[in-house]
Amino acid sequence: MSLSLRSPPSSALSSSSSSFQGRNLRLLSTSSNVHFNFRASFPLIRASSSSSSSSLDAGLSTELDAVSSFSEIVPDTVVFDDFERFPPTAATVSSSLLLGICSLPDTKFRNAVDMALADSSCCKLENSELRWSCFFNKAMVNVGGDLAKLVPGRVSTEVDARLAYDTHGIIRKVHDLLKLYSEIDVPPERLLFKIPSTWQGIEASRLLESEGIQTHLTFVYSFAQAAAAAQAGASVIQIFVGRLRDWARNHSGDPEIEAALNRGEDPGLALVTKAYNYIHKYGHKSKLMAAAVRNKQDLFSLLGVDYIIAPLKVLQSLKESVTSPDEKYSFVRRLSPQSAAKYNFNEEELTKWDQLSLASTMGPASVELLAAGLEGYANQAKRVEELFGKIWPPPNV
Repeated sequence: MSLSLRSPPSSALSSSSSSFQGRNLRLLSTSSNVHFNFRASFPLIRASSSSSSSSLDAGLSTELDAVSSFSEIVPDTVVFDDFERFPPTAATVSSSLLLGICSLPDTKFRNAVDMALADSSCCKLENSELRWSCFFNKAMVNVGGDLAKLVPGRVSTEVDARLAYDTHGIIRKVHDLLKLYSEIDVPPERLLFKIPSTWQGIEASRLLESEGIQTHLTFVYSFAQAAAAAQAGASVIQIFVGRLRDWARNHSGDPEIEAALNRGEDPGLALVTKAYNYIHKYGHKSKLMAAAVRNKQDLFSLLGVDYIIAPLKVLQSLKESVTSPDEKYSFVRRLSPQSAAKYNFNEEELTKWDQLSLASTMGPASVELLAAGLEGYANQAKRVEELFGKIWPPPNV
């Protein structure tokens, strides 16, 4: 149950394979893959407010302790196998999670889905499209309500990716979900709404944030998207480090990526650094989350970013790596408000982003990865509706 602030796993867009293993239900996911996992989006491991390596006191003894002094580490937790080792403090409810729940009839969340499918207000709708949409909303909120009882942090709810290019459709969906959450007594401050970073999604985020509704913008693959999201006031902005690296290994022709490579930098790490510096230099409220972190070196390179989603194998390695009193001071905060203040942006990067400037600036990497992510999320939503059609009405309800 972690939050990817979560939805199909927070990392990995590159493959379309599903990752369902035995009876383990991975509850958080941020990729277009169907990984039934819960990502703790606001981690168990709390960062201190200190901004330098000198903050590491003599009691720290592992690499995990050291890195947690600079960033909040977000475990990619498998609920049944790894909840004890890396308990999540937040969660995401998504279409991939619903698929996982329906695949495991004995999971504790199955009743939440069955009750949604038995909802009388949905059942009486004659229009089948509206009926399945009603069931979908009810199931997401019922599961989200159960998660809110299990984790102390926020629950992020995925907004249907099929609305990604419909600003008003996104806003209506969020209002509908918020109303359902209110009916089961989950307060707005416990909630985030996960929205794709199309221009329409960014604009929806701006309008929702102006109402005091917290949003989480995902599928960010370019500086233009990150800066526009920050200008919109999104509560959380999520960048996928590894996916950009994967794209760069197999493609060329993206100016932003080519510029990073020419500087000898990893394109994903470079984007997180630039977005962080922009947010902090110009006083935007957004928190930045680095996802699709593939190894410890990625994590070390991002120390200081607000949140880092780390695979369990990386967390385990950090936890098992003991540092001596001297070694622990070798961990250096890479990103800080102080370093951000010294970063220079050019005039084009400081524009007031709108739909035209965003479209003209997004390179082929961000265009292709965004499209692939949206397709994956939309396909999962369709699969949920198809599955609901097969099991509705639920037995014994």
